[in-house]
Amino acid sequence: MFRDGLMKGERILVTGGGTGLGKEMAEGFLTLGAEVHICGRRGGVCEETARELMDKHGGKVVPHACDIRVAEAITDMNDAIWAKHGPLTGLVNNAAGNFISRTEDLSIRGFDAIANIVFRGTFYMTHDIGTRWIKGGHRGNVVSILTTWVWNGGPFVVPSAMSKAGVNVMTQSLAVEWGRYGLRFNAIAPGPFPTEGMSKRLAPDADGAKRMDSGTANPMGRVGEMHELVNLAVLLMGPGAEYINGQTIAIDGAMYNASGGNFSMLTEWGDAQWQAAKDAITATNNADKAKRTV
Repeated sequence: MFRDGLMKGERILVTGGGTGLGKEMAEGFLTLGAEVHICGRRGGVCEETARELMDKHGGKVVPHACDIRVAEAITDMNDAIWAKHGPLTGLVNNAAGNFISRTEDLSIRGFDAIANIVFRGTFYMTHDIGTRWIKGGHRGNVVSILTTWVWNGGPFVVPSAMSKAGVNVMTQSLAVEWGRYGLRFNAIAPGPFPTEGMSKRLAPDADGAKRMDSGTANPMGRVGEMHELVNLAVLLMGPGAEYINGQTIAIDGAMYNASGGNFSMLTEWGDAQWQAAKDAITATNNADKAKRTV
């Protein structure tokens, strides 16, 4: 869809770039000539992804172990990037956390687990990089990955819906405030693009996996294909569409328009189903924790 070398000269950081949508976008930018940096708490996973993508496509992918919940860790990482590689030209705020839960069952710790990554971590990263761009007189481009819940709420995923709504407002606000510095801020609101991590936490039951993967609730009768999301990310991050600023663009096959695109159907679940979902999510979280290096 895009000409070869379109993103040559770009240096882009993708948070949560070791897996899922982040990995797909990182690969898309790399194949078009960008120097790509990826970060995540599971440093070993980022290193494996960097090797895999460079073995497949060549180019340069630099992995970083970084917990974006910690502002000082972000500063240290960006100091190293600026010193060793030069200023970034783009940031994709992709790192996130989410799980389904009845809100009455949610603990403060559970709320903070999501809000500290999505709400605070996204701001910390955007603020640290944005102020560097302003001080250095550099152009910059930020794309944040949201959901359509920012427009109509997210029952059973309230911490994520609240946090992503905040990032949506940040996108609109900074597009106006920092536009005069040559900085742009946009967001993508994907519909169902099933990934392993998402499915295990948002569809931990067998029927949920069927819902997520079949596309039966979607007007187009399918889920999204990764290259479609990557193409939209390239449009927003690459050259040629610089007048797009302050926008959140849905890519969901009109699912939000048809059904709201959220988890309202889970009002039908009973205690046993919620307990089974909680147990499955806990097992997934424990497995992930074992792989973290920061």
